[in-house]
Amino acid sequence: MIYNFPIDDKRKGTCLKILDRAGIDYELIEHDAAVIRVLGQINTKTRRELESLSQAAGKLTLKRSAEKSCYSEFTDSTRLPVIAGPCAVESEAQIAAIAEFLSGLGVRYLRGGAYKPRTSSESFQGMGRPGLKLLHKYAQAQSMYLVTEVMDRSQIEIVTEYADILQVGSRNMFNYTLLTALGSVRKPVLLKRGMAATIDEWLCSAEYISKGGNDQLILCERGIRTFEPQTSHTLDLASICLAKQHSGLPVIADTSHASGRPDLVTPLAAAAVAAGADGIMVELHPDPSKALSDGKQALTFDQFEELLARVTRIHAAIL
Repeated sequence: MIYNFPIDDKRKGTCLKILDRAGIDYELIEHDAAVIRVLGQINTKTRRELESLSQAAGKLTLKRSAEKSCYSEFTDSTRLPVIAGPCAVESEAQIAAIAEFLSGLGVRYLRGGAYKPRTSSESFQGMGRPGLKLLHKYAQAQSMYLVTEVMDRSQIEIVTEYADILQVGSRNMFNYTLLTALGSVRKPVLLKRGMAATIDEWLCSAEYISKGGNDQLILCERGIRTFEPQTSHTLDLASICLAKQHSGLPVIADTSHASGRPDLVTPLAAAAVAAGADGIMVELHPDPSKALSDGKQALTFDQFEELLARVTRIHAAIL
């Protein structure tokens, strides 16, 4: 069970006393709010005591009221947010060029990895805090929102300092400690589907965040592993429709990771928008052949312009 309280709420202390008295272990996470994740079994009496104190112990819900943050753009069907940028921040010149290019096209969401979870320990692991500072600098300079990944609970403080939207990658969809901690943050969280996760497992992961009190959730279909070797993953268009139906949350598609090859990124993005995706996420690079991470699937600037024009036309036709 997960319970949430305002930081200075007296009920939080009462909740902790009840758990201590009952000999029940728990995790306490405090950022913008206090979230308590209960470990072990709870008897009926203790459960009732805790639920009488907590603000949020129910199922995942989405607040449709207007938000002051950029989250409202993902719940507004008249808009099609496009999130674009490099897989990883590599240098100041790289991120400056990308931010200026995207801003010139009217793209409002800059993505980029400062901390990179890589399959090989020998691969480029990202720039860390210097990368975050560069992303923030050029997002601010171009009046863009910043989307970047948080890999671990220990990184939440630093990432929230710079980012507007916190991304949870495919490998961390089952990291329940991280998800619980993100429930205490009052910034949008973009939750990617695990590469081998079912839709129900994906939505259950979203509930860990929602039960902590953070309802600003964006789901991202990024392709699942199948037996097909010609693409890195298989984009599950049905999951976009089903996740929207079952959760009421906005669902976007990352067609770069879904395909793993630039010639398929644009047609898959077009298909995702036609299927009802609430946004698109793609990777681009000034020179993909020199990229330190995922260059094989990154679009060139010219290819991205073609993608943007195509998905904009399809979205306008649907409206």
